[in-house]
This record gives sequence, structure tokens and C-alpha cells, in this order.
Amino acid sequence: MNRWVRAIIAALISVTTLVGPASVPARAEDPSLVLDRIKASGKLKFPVMVAEEPGYIKDPRTGEWSGFFVDWGKDIAGLLGVQPEYHETTWGNLAADFQAGKIDLAVGLNPNPRRGLVIDYVPGAIVDGIWALAARPGFEPKTWREMDTRETRIAVQKGGTMQVIAESVIPNATLDVVPTRDQAVLELQSGKVDAILLADQDAALLNAKGIGKAVVPTPVLHNPSTIGIRREPGNAGFENFLANWMSQQNSLGLACSRITRSMLERGIDMKVVPQSGKYC
Repeated sequence: MNRWVRAIIAALISVTTLVGPASVPARAEDPSLVLDRIKASGKLKFPVMVAEEPGYIKDPRTGEWSGFFVDWGKDIAGLLGVQPEYHETTWGNLAADFQAGKIDLAVGLNPNPRRGLVIDYVPGAIVDGIWALAARPGFEPKTWREMDTRETRIAVQKGGTMQVIAESVIPNATLDVVPTRDQAVLELQSGKVDAILLADQDAALLNAKGIGKAVVPTPVLHNPSTIGIRREPGNAGFENFLANWMSQQNSLGLACSRITRSMLERGIDMKVVPQSGKYC
């Protein structure tokens, strides 16, 4: 009997050696690691988009950045007690910028499962908008289905949600995929395309400049703006902070009114896109 007892004890010791003591818990991850890192650095690495007015506006004389997306970045940095550090990029390069550690967060993002494989999206929305067209004279489609023909020529920015929409909703249309909105504008002005697919505030801007008429095909496609953050250990506290900031901006209409004021200061009335919820 003693021989069997010794054998059982030896087997238990072997199992314990392999799996470790059950009473020792796994080391908990500090949810404030990212918040502490940003505060200690004194800066919030924030992306700014070239040729993306009115959300991002660069003064060619001073190099200073403004616009309502930039204002959001400044607000967040101020609450953290740090200064924004700007990184010029494009929507299509954001995922790579996050992975390279060049940016800590980006505002005004749309939910994107492919991008969500490498970055974390903060649940909720800063503000809700819609997708629209800046169209040439005489091109005013009532529905997306009406646009789904080879003869319809639409410009979209590479790597953005507008490309996802066009490829899914109007797959038969002829797409002109360009790197920046400036290039899309040139295509519209030269008559190469019938319209540019873009967010409602951008359509209102081009409408005000006389570049293209703001048109909203039905069914109306919604455009919630959220925040993306770098995927790294200890970002739970950072995500919670940003979720609370977004909830306040949305529920109190702060983001909506800021966009409206910013547009009106530039002589742009969001009511040219009547289905948009961005005027308060």
C-alpha cells in the first residue's frame, strides 16, 4: 500500500511542477499603463490629415493646425495635461502609423473591421453623420441603386470607408480610387468623374466652394465618428477615459454644435445637406 501511496504522491508532484500552483493568480495587467505613459511623456501623438478641410486645416504661413477634428485632439490632450504632437498622414496610412507607434489615437474614424484587426476602436460615437456626394451639374441620383451602373463614375479615397461603401453598395459603378481628396476634386473639375463620395461636412464644404453640389442618395447611409487607439497592453483605462469623453460630446450635442459653429465661421451652412444631423 505504501508503494501505491508513494506513486500517487509522485504523480501529483509532477503535475504541479508542469502547471504551477493553482493558488497563484495570473499577474493582473495595469489598466493605466498607457495613460501613465502619455502623461509621463507630456505629449499626445495625434494624426492630422493633409488636404482634409474643414476637419483638418493647416495654415500655410505658420504651419499651425486647426479645424474641429484638431480641436477634439486638443481637448483630449488638455484633459490629460499634455500637449498634442502632430503627425501628418492620410486615412489609408492610419493602421500602419498605429502599429509603428507614431500615433496614440485618431478621431473621426468610421467602424472598419479590417482596421479593427490591428487597432482598438472605442465603443460609441463622437457624432453621427451621413455619407453624401459632391456631384457635377446635372448629376443628382435619388438612390444608390440608380448609381450602380458602369456608366456612373465615382471618385473615392483609397483605404477609406468611402471605398468600402462604393465597392459594396455600387459594385458595378466605375470607381476612380485616389490617394487624397484634392486629387478627387481635380477629377471632378476635369469631368473625369460624376461625383465624389465623402462625408456630409466635406460635401457641404465643396458645395459652398461651388465645386460640386451636395447630394444624398437613399437609403441614407450613416457615418458615426469614433476613436481608434493603439492596441497595446494596459490601454483599458485610456479606452474608458475616451469612451466617457465621447459620450459627453454626443449626448450633450457638444460635437454637433462645434462642427456647426466651425462651418458657419467659414461661411458654410450644413443645411445644404438636410438629412445630416450635424447642425444644432
